[in-house]
Amino acid sequence: MSRFLAAMIMAIAGSAAMADPLIIGHRGAAGHRPEHTLAGYRLAAEMGADYIEPDLVSTKDGVLIARHENEIASTTDAAGKFPDRKRTKTIDGTSITGWFSEDFTLAEIKTLRARERLDFRSHAWDGQFAVPTFDDVIELAQQLGNELGRPIGVYPETKHPTYFRGVGLPLEDRVLSALDRHGWNTASAPVFIQSFETNLREIRPRTKVKLIQLLEGKVPTDEELRTIRAYADGIGPSTRLVIPAAADGTLLAPTDLVARAHAAGLLVHVWTLRSEPAFLSPFYNGDVGVEFRRFRDLGVDGIFTDFPDAAVRAFHVPPPPSR
Repeated sequence: MSRFLAAMIMAIAGSAAMADPLIIGHRGAAGHRPEHTLAGYRLAAEMGADYIEPDLVSTKDGVLIARHENEIASTTDAAGKFPDRKRTKTIDGTSITGWFSEDFTLAEIKTLRARERLDFRSHAWDGQFAVPTFDDVIELAQQLGNELGRPIGVYPETKHPTYFRGVGLPLEDRVLSALDRHGWNTASAPVFIQSFETNLREIRPRTKVKLIQLLEGKVPTDEELRTIRAYADGIGPSTRLVIPAAADGTLLAPTDLVARAHAAGLLVHVWTLRSEPAFLSPFYNGDVGVEFRRFRDLGVDGIFTDFPDAAVRAFHVPPPPSR
């Protein structure tokens, strides 16, 4: 028996009573609709997502909009409508040429239409959906909660906060102000704020909503987890910090990160599970449900996914009969 399978069997045996993790609609239902659109967020909730995730960048006039990056030509028709706005900028140390949110007013952004970013996903919906503001997303989540009879939360990520602060468009005040406007800047609100950067430390004294420190690269030490616990409620590690993989996609034995994070008092929300062969490890033999259940059985508290419907199906599979 491989070390991976042995570790998985032990984890499953010790976690039979694990509750299903939160299903977080990554950029909406990004496997089915263009990312960061109201249609995609609505579909995610209707499919069973508990939270919808808007990545937030700023317009020139300081309005938060939902885009994965401030370079917006890859997900909108900005290049065709505003050919003169092409720029080359250095974002977090990387030179990028494109069209950037901070060079457009909200009125100009509202003339754009979203398109699918990935070539191998459907482009049937390109050009049909506007770019939403963060206020639009919160309003939709609250409306969906009423329609569906269960809370639908928001899980915003501040994108490139150091960069935006450097160009005079800090994100943090605007995030909290939007939550204030909609009555969701409270400890009981269905809100997580996430970031890869250290700005959560600045946000912590100003809000009681839950904060999640995003992680990638290396597995954090116990000391680093204790440091995070001083200002955040949880961590958002990449899936490979929980179940590592070799270069060819072969999965290795799980790490002990989930257990150590829980021991430090931290939630664990992993990112991002996707159903396509381009993302799914060969270990799963094309069965995306197995991957969702692996992470559930390792005890994670939440899973980001482009396919909320796949998560719901996976978690509703009955356990095998006992022998």
